[in-house]
Amino acid sequence: MNPETPLPELCLSLAQRAKAAASLLVSANTAAKNAWLVASANRLESRADELLAANALDVKAAPGFGLTAASIDRLTLTPARIRGMAEGLRQVAALPDPVGEVREGGTRPNGLQVLKVGVPLGVIFFLYESRPNVTADAAALAVKSGNAVILRGGKEAAHSNAAIHALLAGELPNHGLPADAVQLVPTTDREAVGHLLKLNDYIDLTIPRGGESLIRRVAAEATMPVLKHYQGNCHVYVDASADLDVAERIVVNAKCHRVGVCNAAESLLVHAGIAEAFFPRIGRAFRERGVEVRGCERTRHFLPDAKPATEVDHAAEFLDLVISAKVVPTLEAAVEHINKYGSKHTDAIVTRDLAASRKFVQTVDSAAVMVNASTRFNDGFELGLGAEIGISTDKFHARGPCGLRELCTYKYVVTGDGHVRG
Repeated sequence: MNPETPLPELCLSLAQRAKAAASLLVSANTAAKNAWLVASANRLESRADELLAANALDVKAAPGFGLTAASIDRLTLTPARIRGMAEGLRQVAALPDPVGEVREGGTRPNGLQVLKVGVPLGVIFFLYESRPNVTADAAALAVKSGNAVILRGGKEAAHSNAAIHALLAGELPNHGLPADAVQLVPTTDREAVGHLLKLNDYIDLTIPRGGESLIRRVAAEATMPVLKHYQGNCHVYVDASADLDVAERIVVNAKCHRVGVCNAAESLLVHAGIAEAFFPRIGRAFRERGVEVRGCERTRHFLPDAKPATEVDHAAEFLDLVISAKVVPTLEAAVEHINKYGSKHTDAIVTRDLAASRKFVQTVDSAAVMVNASTRFNDGFELGLGAEIGISTDKFHARGPCGLRELCTYKYVVTGDGHVRG
């Protein structure tokens, strides 16, 4: 594509070519899509040195973009993360093809056969920030689900994204798939996003994955549906009956495993009946890991070094070694707090009380609810989707991690034998 092409024309060309590719992908056979996925996984691994070299350029430039330590961690590729990308592609290849899947069906009393059949959405415009591994995940899920995808990564990961895209897109024609099925926006000009968001005649869905400001901009400007979540203020509630060893292990993992991701815990709620026993030990664990606690008055009674928590703290997505904490008198109070301050992303309960776990699951209004498990498991790979293109906190048309099935809609296929309606 000519870099001197005016931006509106460049964006229109991307969208038109994606729509043409989508019209071919809809009838691509599963074997061809799977072969592309496996070959692409092999190329990622065999050319890991090229990817690491490209990524090193991005990491070197990262401080100049003002990236935090957590953001640089998300940006950084390692041999293990490249192997993880490749494994994600292989897992997607092993999953059932949702295109043509009969979701429901049967025969009416008059003999008409009515089937509800999975079909691709069409063209997806996918925006994401400094996580180059997402390039592979998004391409894999889009193509396997029969969709063309236009990728627009952040400028912080430009070299990494270009290198990954070149490997994946270059492999498409080798398997009879359209080369334009996976395109990368070839400019870091932010105005390109605005132009693409106007092209609802060609783009069927936009998925923004990144900071809240990006997502709110996309939601405000898009002329097509948007699949999104704004924040990841995830909670862990330690119930009165919790096993303290289990609770400590889960809270530490949820908060500290990777602090800069949307399924990391940002808020800790502890039942009053267990607070005196639990806070000293979780306080020690946090101090050992450099976690700053911002707590309510009762929390600070048990953790004198905690800072006072504000309303803003209880609602915050810190994406850092900071956590808000509150003592609650009942499970109901915990649920009320979560539904008020949470982001409907992921919330967990630690308990040995079956009735308490059932009540929590029924009443917490979140895309994913964990019982005796870390919030970090709300992830497409961990939940068996192979990979995810994002996590949605909306209720239409998809919620939670969005994998292959969530990138398809459906059509009704009705077959008769000369039937007419009387």
